[in-house]
Amino acid sequence: MRVKPARDERQEKADEPALRRRILEAAFTAFAELGYSRTSTREIATRAHVSKRDLYAHVGNKLQLLIECIRDRSARFPVAAELPDSTDREMLQAALTRFGQRFLTEVTDPDVVEVFRLAIAEANSAPEVARALEEFGREKARSALRGALTNARERAIVAGEPAAMTREFLALLWGDLAMNLLLRTVKTPNEREIAARSADAARALLALHPAPKRRRSRN
Repeated sequence: MRVKPARDERQEKADEPALRRRILEAAFTAFAELGYSRTSTREIATRAHVSKRDLYAHVGNKLQLLIECIRDRSARFPVAAELPDSTDREMLQAALTRFGQRFLTEVTDPDVVEVFRLAIAEANSAPEVARALEEFGREKARSALRGALTNARERAIVAGEPAAMTREFLALLWGDLAMNLLLRTVKTPNEREIAARSADAARALLALHPAPKRRRSRN
């Protein structure tokens, strides 16, 4: 005869996602306020109202907590897996502009900027943190752009190497905004500022990379 699990055991399993969420929220807040080195697992457990045993059981040690915080924040701000195919330069410019708007809206969110600060602060002592940020965040955007620009090159809409164009577009899009946000010398850009910056970056990239010249057919 199969024994049914006790009701409290079923309830405990059902509560696991909520408990894990509470731990990650407490960890992120503590890291942001105190910094990684000054944040202890005891501090996180106290803020999450759990035992240290629960902390390790549901997430892991302090480094794992920070990496999971990065993974969690990156998942909240997903960049589209791919951009729509463009058939001419006007469509490509519009697609790049829309992508830029979404990208900047997501990555200039104060929580995302805080994740970058944490990763930079721990880059030397915990390189796993930077690798996690690269894996779960930045590479998504680059991959989407490379795909769109590869398609545009294959359709003879733009000339250039897709990986290089991807780097150029992100550099044009960011400018000095990332550094200023990290230093807290500027406020989070508003919707109008993001739209203008995205449109300028798309125009500038296409100006740098005109359509390839068609070869004249021989008579």
